Amino acid sequence: MHHDLVIRGGTVIDGRGVPAFRADIAVDSGHIVAVGALEDAAGEREVDASGLIVAPGFIDVHTHDDRALLDGDMAAKASQGVTTVVAGNCGVSLAPFRPDGRPPPPMDLLGGEGDYRFPTFASYLEALDARCPVVNGLFLVGHQTLRVQHVEDLERPADATEIAAMRAGVEQAMQAGAVGVSTGLFYPPSRAAPTDEVVALAEAAAPWGGLYATHMRDEGTYLEESVAESLEIGRRAGVAVVLSHHKASGVANHGKTARSLPMVEAAAAEQQVSLDVYPYAMSSTVLLPDRLAESTRVLVTWSAPYPEVAGRDLSDIAAEHGVSDEEMALRLLPAGAIYFAMSEDDVQRVLRFPHAMIGSDGLPHDPRPHPRLWGTFPRVLGHYSRTLGLMPLEEAVRRMTSLPADRFGLDGRGVIEAGAVADLCLFDPETVIDRASFENPMTPADGIHVVFVAGEAVWEDGATTGARPGRALRRARPIPAR
Repeated sequence: MHHDLVIRGGTVIDGRGVPAFRADIAVDSGHIVAVGALEDAAGEREVDASGLIVAPGFIDVHTHDDRALLDGDMAAKASQGVTTVVAGNCGVSLAPFRPDGRPPPPMDLLGGEGDYRFPTFASYLEALDARCPVVNGLFLVGHQTLRVQHVEDLERPADATEIAAMRAGVEQAMQAGAVGVSTGLFYPPSRAAPTDEVVALAEAAAPWGGLYATHMRDEGTYLEESVAESLEIGRRAGVAVVLSHHKASGVANHGKTARSLPMVEAAAAEQQVSLDVYPYAMSSTVLLPDRLAESTRVLVTWSAPYPEVAGRDLSDIAAEHGVSDEEMALRLLPAGAIYFAMSEDDVQRVLRFPHAMIGSDGLPHDPRPHPRLWGTFPRVLGHYSRTLGLMPLEEAVRRMTSLPADRFGLDGRGVIEAGAVADLCLFDPETVIDRASFENPMTPADGIHVVFVAGEAVWEDGATTGARPGRALRRARPIPAR
């Protein structure tokens, strides 16, 4: 039988966590049509996968790729084997928003005034449909995006009229195909939002079966209280919960994940809750002077008034100017930074947690980004699975594929089986490893051979192919809250 694509002789890790097995894979019209011994099959294109793992394409559940999907080659993600990204995280979505001037931090993580050009969520998705992205995108609508437009004074809770306007924004986004609502309660535009305000917005997503993803109010001193609040919001609103980039930040708080994770485990018996994690002990976001005290080192990733300092230590810059780190941080604003404030023990504890998905949280528009933008998934496969033995390779792949597909309602993705979309990653289990570093943060990983989106290669021979077979995905089904 003749097929569009036949992948021969690979070791299949099908995404479900079961032991790997040897099989051929046939693909037609962007979908897997057969898995097994396919000696009689012939392909328009045939790929020899001998010695390679054939896995479902990875799903990056925590990204800020809203704008990159529109105008980028997505090499940072395709080079890692990522075929689907979830964007609009941390309360920051590119739509619906058309500001009059520069958007306030952290909205500027996605770009400036001209980048926020979509008055409705539907118009953004339609633009992405017309552009055709390299990889697939699934989207959350951001609380901060709505709050900066509809709340007159961001230093106070929203009033009833403002909440109604934000709820209408959520409803319109859900109708357009958003998968849920995200918050960034840690950030200044949302810090004054009380629990009731967030519940009201999450409730607006509930009739569509949307979920609630949150960069919690605090990931340090009040980590446990923030977990409790997040779980409460999910219960009251009747929606599933995803805790974003779970961590314990600040030297004084190292080890607290030993207390927060059992809270999540206990709650999972009563409500659907999961979390994502990136495999680094350093975080990255906008430069916030009030965060400096909890970090042992701060690297500047960008600065609007001082663009030449990208990639340098804040302390070195401050010394050159003869001022304190705090004063220098204020001078650099608006800016971005990498914070050395986490514990490797906490990172590994969260990675071992059975409900933990993998998310890069990379910032694609930083001139000197955190290496997680280019290295997250190969780092889990190579460093944490192969070298440290933190989890079997099959389990590592499950965390990147079928688990996020299930939690985000991505039916037909995240597994290798007949009928599934042919989003596939072929990698060498002996050599796959991240190569991005703080000195060279945009270095592609080793060991990723070919990446297919809907049966079409988007990464091959160490480079993007120029193909744009991705899609702007819409919410496919209600996501159960229990």
